[in-house]
Amino acid sequence: MPVRILVTYYSSTGSVHRLAAAVRDGAESAGAQVRLRRVAELAPPEALASNPAWAQHHSETESRIPVASLDDLEWADGYAFGTPTRYGAPAAQLKQFIDSASSLWQAGKLADKPVTAFVSSAEQHGGQEATILSLNNVFYHWGAVIVPLGYTDDIVYAAGGNPYGTSWPAGYPSTMPDETVLECARYQGRRLARFAEMLAPARNESTAVPA
Repeated sequence: MPVRILVTYYSSTGSVHRLAAAVRDGAESAGAQVRLRRVAELAPPEALASNPAWAQHHSETESRIPVASLDDLEWADGYAFGTPTRYGAPAAQLKQFIDSASSLWQAGKLADKPVTAFVSSAEQHGGQEATILSLNNVFYHWGAVIVPLGYTDDIVYAAGGNPYGTSWPAGYPSTMPDETVLECARYQGRRLARFAEMLAPARNESTAVPA
């Protein structure tokens, strides 16, 4: 049975959405079964209306991409989380979803699973690494196995050299990730799937009920 990967993200104007789709494609190309899920939008309608690109992206994905659920978290053998940076931290929308998973955490259902993260910010030094490190604090509490990009492939250097995870400096107004960065995200998806395939059998064996 293929390993199961959940790619969960929040995107306001679309750049993180493009990265998430590329991570999904990479994991699928490695043989994984993948669910691509967005988290619920928490901003009021007037906030979306203030930014045409934000409103347009929300309209384009609202009915097309399912909203992430706790069932998705329990289903998956590995996780990829994507977010824009918010002052060096993840967006509130993604954090709210993560905060809702305490019941799974308490039951040990998030432990021993590989997890990776990817980000976008307006500027190259706009908190990309800090945002991934902030998410990693959550994963430490889960007991998950953090899978960074590292300097494990030439595509990491070509895409900007961030060993923490794929990152895109979108500028303002936002631009979409270029093909080099998307290929890095695909590589990140493949890498996550490989670790999920290695870890899943041992995790399933440890949780099996003795006959």
